[in-house]
Amino acid sequence: MTLTALDPRTALVVIDLQAGILAAPVVPHSGAEVLARSVELAEAFRARNLPVVLVRVSFAADGTDAVPGRTEAGSGGTRPEGWDVIAGELAGHPGDITVTKHNWGAFHGTDLDVQLRRRGVTQIVLTGIATSIGVESTARAAHEHGYHVTLVTDAMSDMDEQTHRNSVERIFPRLGETGTTADVLALLDRAHG
Repeated sequence: MTLTALDPRTALVVIDLQAGILAAPVVPHSGAEVLARSVELAEAFRARNLPVVLVRVSFAADGTDAVPGRTEAGSGGTRPEGWDVIAGELAGHPGDITVTKHNWGAFHGTDLDVQLRRRGVTQIVLTGIATSIGVESTARAAHEHGYHVTLVTDAMSDMDEQTHRNSVERIFPRLGETGTTADVLALLDRAHG
């Protein structure tokens, strides 16, 4: 469903725009494009005193909090120092909420739901990398938690274009509304001046 409205208490939730993930090749939008659009949205949300949530994924060096279960992906091995640092273009705003997750989705095992409910948030706008992993997992959980979900399709990307398209075309319309960065900014202007 295309984007129709933003609730009075809408939060921007940015998934995994951190050094190690932004360095990976993604499609159909480059990491730099996703970051730039997410920064533009974050600035617009901050200007209207709407919550901005920066989500990062991180794991303990000893692997004790690695991805659960037996999967081919496992824990992903050793990561370089600083791979989990949120992009400087987004970081450094004292009013932002930072959430550290240890799995794909931003709700399980974190205080994200509590942080949003304390602020009266009823809708989340999602951006980030990877579309079919962190963004989709978070969107599914947000839907299950009763939030209105908006997915900014030109502010997300994936390692594989087919998985990105599957999420955008088949999964996201069942979870919420989709639109572009320009669509969200236009609705922000109408709803919040």
